[in-house]
Amino acid sequence: MPEIKGSLGIQDFYDIIFDQKPLTLSKELLDTVEESHNFLKKFSKNKVIYGVNTGFGPMAQYKIKDSQTLDLQYNLIRSHASGTGNPIEPKYVRAAMLARLNTLSLGNSGVHVSVIEVMAELLNKNIVPLIYEHGGVGASGDLVQLAHLALALIGEGEVFYKGKRRPTSEVFEMEGISPIKVALREGLGLMNGTSVMTGIGIVNTIYTRRLLEWAISCSSAINEIMQAYDDHLSEALNSTKKHKGQQEIARAMRSHLKDSSLTRKREHHLYNSSSEVSVFEEKVQEYYSIRCVPQILGPVWDTLNEVERILIEEVNSANDNPIVDVEKKHVYHGGNFHGDYVSLEMDKLKIVVTKMSMLAERQLNYLLNSKLNNILPPFVNLGTLGLNFGMQGVQFTATSTTAENQMLSNPMYVHSIPNNNDNQDIVSMGTNAALITKKVIENAYEVVAIEMITIVQAIEYLGVADKVSSKTKKMYDAVRKIVPPFKEDTVMYPYVNQVKSYIINHQNMKS
Repeated sequence: MPEIKGSLGIQDFYDIIFDQKPLTLSKELLDTVEESHNFLKKFSKNKVIYGVNTGFGPMAQYKIKDSQTLDLQYNLIRSHASGTGNPIEPKYVRAAMLARLNTLSLGNSGVHVSVIEVMAELLNKNIVPLIYEHGGVGASGDLVQLAHLALALIGEGEVFYKGKRRPTSEVFEMEGISPIKVALREGLGLMNGTSVMTGIGIVNTIYTRRLLEWAISCSSAINEIMQAYDDHLSEALNSTKKHKGQQEIARAMRSHLKDSSLTRKREHHLYNSSSEVSVFEEKVQEYYSIRCVPQILGPVWDTLNEVERILIEEVNSANDNPIVDVEKKHVYHGGNFHGDYVSLEMDKLKIVVTKMSMLAERQLNYLLNSKLNNILPPFVNLGTLGLNFGMQGVQFTATSTTAENQMLSNPMYVHSIPNNNDNQDIVSMGTNAALITKKVIENAYEVVAIEMITIVQAIEYLGVADKVSSKTKKMYDAVRKIVPPFKEDTVMYPYVNQVKSYIINHQNMKS
């Protein structure tokens, strides 16, 4: 059972969000939160503290009467629960809740301890606040999306519970949950931060890591299908380039192919060939989508690691305003809520995921184009040429989906639009960036699913299932449980969706 102590890693998100392990709150964490709240309550007396006894944003110039300070917090929550569009999927909302719980537990926000306790209870009981995709500009935090979280915590709005969308008050009554206590600045404390973009971002990295493993497997399998020379994966060649990602991808592919009987040694076939040959029947070097995989997926590996590092730093940071410092007995006003770090990392992530989908699409095209590969029938058609179509139809889907990814990869980071009476004159659009990256990742899984079905059909046509590596054979068997061998044309969309569901929900064997 994970215990939250104010510091989270990727594995904690995997355990709590993906495996739904219950979490506990350490006594030290609860004491820190309570101490921060008590200090701010005492410190704010007879002082002007933003969001405690002032209006918000451009209306911060207005002093709020003591008798109205709690109304101020409720007004903020209710007025900003204004999201539109599609609801964000529960897994991503739960990740945002965990991120918010953690940053508020650092003791820099001054919120009441009930905020932490109720959020933990909702996570453990899988009660998911309704949060919409549209609404956040990612500068004064994810204000609109986090307002929907805050709305649920005060017992209002709607939540998803046991697969149904229901009024929060009804679910709280059923589960015996008391709403949070708004005592000081709980509205602003919940809403002022980057936790939605960060939570979505961390889930994005987990899915991207999984996608990269499948891309390595597909790329390795194509090397086997084409009986490629293996020197482009050699340690000797790849160590001459100093990028860690390239070396890691090459190592993973060597590991994947170590027991394959299909890849070839250049020295066995070309270095001892007759010098009298003027034109070689076989290609001396493979196409780039086969030969340059370490150089293409290497930057993906490096970028993903950097994105993870930045997001974990963000989730373990105070991203509130103002910042309470109990040790120095002071309250600092600034802009830690600004989401530029996350926005930039999400743009970087979606670019490399798009490149993965482009690689998969090119590898797919190579398999489907008999004039390129010279060993497979057009469209890996196991039926009658002319009468049957093989994988022709799904190529259109892969191509159009890859094209959509290319368009979606334009950055959000530089699309700032001033708003809030120009108080927020430069913003991050971080939540938009995270949600678009989510879409790009889902698209890439569709392209890879189509590629995997094609790889399996190619292995079937060549009759080499007993010669591929053990890891390719496991991938082959997994797909074959979903998609039986077919010669006659069949409706493909159920198979593509089922393979996509399988690979997005199953971690591949790490090479």
